Amino acid sequence: MAIEVSINGSAAPGARYVTWAPSPCSARLQAGAGATSPITVTLRNKPSASGGTVVFYSKATAAPANTLSLTLTVGTPVSFFVAGEFGKASVSDGDVALQILNGTTVLSETPLMVRIRKNANTLTPGERDRFVAAFAQLNNKGAGRFVDFRNIHTQAGKPEAHGAPGFLPWHRAFMLDLERELQAIDPSVALPYWRFDQKAPALFTLDFLGSSNSNGTVQFSPTNPLQFWATDGTPGIIRRPLFNVASEPAQNVLTEAQTLALGNKFTLFRGMEGNPHGFAHTSFGGSISQIPTAAKDPLFFLLHANVDRLWAKWQKKFGRFNTTLAAAFDSNAATGGNRIGHNLSDTMWPWNGVTGTPRPPTAPGGPMADSPSARAPGLKPKVQDLFDYQGAVAATSWLGFDYDDIPFA
Repeated sequence: MAIEVSINGSAAPGARYVTWAPSPCSARLQAGAGATSPITVTLRNKPSASGGTVVFYSKATAAPANTLSLTLTVGTPVSFFVAGEFGKASVSDGDVALQILNGTTVLSETPLMVRIRKNANTLTPGERDRFVAAFAQLNNKGAGRFVDFRNIHTQAGKPEAHGAPGFLPWHRAFMLDLERELQAIDPSVALPYWRFDQKAPALFTLDFLGSSNSNGTVQFSPTNPLQFWATDGTPGIIRRPLFNVASEPAQNVLTEAQTLALGNKFTLFRGMEGNPHGFAHTSFGGSISQIPTAAKDPLFFLLHANVDRLWAKWQKKFGRFNTTLAAAFDSNAATGGNRIGHNLSDTMWPWNGVTGTPRPPTAPGGPMADSPSARAPGLKPKVQDLFDYQGAVAATSWLGFDYDDIPFA
């Protein structure tokens, strides 16, 4: 007998990626030879000595379990939820398998990946190499789709993304857009983060994001495809560390604990745009130290993944996923009192395609990249769409990413 399994609302392989948040799934006993109903089946994680692990929920609000029993009848899908077991993320594509058993007989086996954003300093060589290869392909020696990301984060776009309450949601959308473009190249890739309040000797190496020489020119190993990186028609990356990248954190940045202690209201917490965010940027000379040129350096995206992680950790600590809570965002945002692009109901540039004063004169890149597994935040996201990234308030808000050290809320 055959069982069709749907993950994230789809039976397609491209949807078989989960995080710590429960993903909607279903199982359907198909008509055909040997199919009798009803039958009782058990869902479990295929026993494995390595790779990720999934857990099961009878409904999104239920407690997770290592196994789940379902009763199936021919032709009728039965719903359940799957998530990665916190702390047990995948290291490669399909290293998890969801098994459906009738007694001891395996009726179905569906490969999955618990795809999680991880600390760049702790990636396996395989995870590192897949990320680097996808990023290099996105850049394609300066001729690839990455040019849109370079052209978004410029002086013209500065008011859309900086110096106002939308700084954190805007950059969350920017990171997500880039991550989805990388996943279109290699679905196993999740955007890693540079935890800049800790030393990261494995990150600034010839095989990863490169090692700077005395002139600030970033050098790579002969096997690292980032050696062909180019932006603005110019090959290479200029990055001059002002700290010892092998043994020190970024220069004078607030620690994670200090950042989370900025306050339990967003109006206080968003001060992190200055420190640690700004200090992490200015811990280098070169393009990454200034807004108009920062996105020329691939390190920018790992830096901002950590900025987003800190916001996500703050949201978890204080319960700030729901935009109806005044403390979750800026008090003027609900009434349109902020500059356009920084109010909850505003669509965000460039994904909205709006140009002309007060928006920038161009809108590079088009709509938000779609995802086979997550339906939010939509092609033209609003500021309010970027808060409930785990779908803790509304399951339909899930953005399809999680961090290795932040459990489901």
